[in-house]
Amino acid sequence: MRRSPCVPALILVASLAGCSRSEEKPPEIIRPVLSVVVEPKSVETFGFAGMVEPQYSADLSFRLLGRVVSRDVKVGDIVTKGTTIAALDPTALELALQASKADLSNAQAQFANASASEERQRALLASANTSQAVYDAAQQARQAAAAGVERANAALAKSQEQLGYARLFSDFDGVVTAVGAEIGQTVSPGQTVVTVARTDPREAVVDIPDQLTGDLAVGTPFQIILQSLPSITTAARLREIAPQAEGSTRTRRVRLTLTDPPSAFRLGSTITATRMTKVAPTIVLPMSALLEKDGAEKVWIVDPQTSSVSAREIKIASKNSGTFTVASGLEAGMRVVTAGVHSLAEGQKVKVPEGGAS
Repeated sequence: MRRSPCVPALILVASLAGCSRSEEKPPEIIRPVLSVVVEPKSVETFGFAGMVEPQYSADLSFRLLGRVVSRDVKVGDIVTKGTTIAALDPTALELALQASKADLSNAQAQFANASASEERQRALLASANTSQAVYDAAQQARQAAAAGVERANAALAKSQEQLGYARLFSDFDGVVTAVGAEIGQTVSPGQTVVTVARTDPREAVVDIPDQLTGDLAVGTPFQIILQSLPSITTAARLREIAPQAEGSTRTRRVRLTLTDPPSAFRLGSTITATRMTKVAPTIVLPMSALLEKDGAEKVWIVDPQTSSVSAREIKIASKNSGTFTVASGLEAGMRVVTAGVHSLAEGQKVKVPEGGAS
């Protein structure tokens, strides 16, 4: 049987085609990466939690020992200047006032009698029917009676004032923030019965770490954010800073006067006081961007022209929880890979998702 001359040629063509297919390289995989563009930070924002408190408040108390017979307010009530807030049992004070009035009447009667006696002795002395000594005694008795009237008047005024102390009122308009005594309770002089706070001005009270208070001064501006409604904010200025740091927390209490705050900033509201501070330009990156290899610290830089990565050695100034600060090796505008740095290779093609960072 005679073979066809075309068969070897077909086998040769098929083998060549197979070799060509085996020598073809698989398509290069372009890996998407997360990245950030280096932007040196020149402003740092600090936030501190605190509360809204009144700038002025007063602990109201009686000046006398007594039993509380009425307390007309409770926590949250609005009080006006001069309105009675609480009262003591006035019985003993009223009796003392009546006794003072009686003493005054007695002193006035004694004065009238002494004055009449002095007039008689003056007339008798003029007609030489009495001695100078008798007249002097009558004059002295009148003067003593006059002093008795003054003393009785002072005692009456004191009794009236004491009776007024049985009534407790506020010297200013405000809101009741605390109560310290109930009806029927016997209170001592100076014991707090009601605490009243002015509703304006209000202030934010926050505790700031001691190391962050070095450049604070009276008048330093802050922004106050209401934690329950972060969209509501107001401005504030530093009014007072504690002269000494608290021993255990090493913080200083700072009081910030709110500037025309919205009504939502009620007393007792929880707030965040924020402050922006200019700092020397620094580059801060997440720890996930750091590649530590062969004793060197590096990051992957994405070349915008070739979309490939290259390792760049850097110097680190400091490390914090989750971030590190670059001392040298990077410049503004460079794109740094922030995830999967241990699975990249030099010159590997990568794809930056739209938006550039995650």
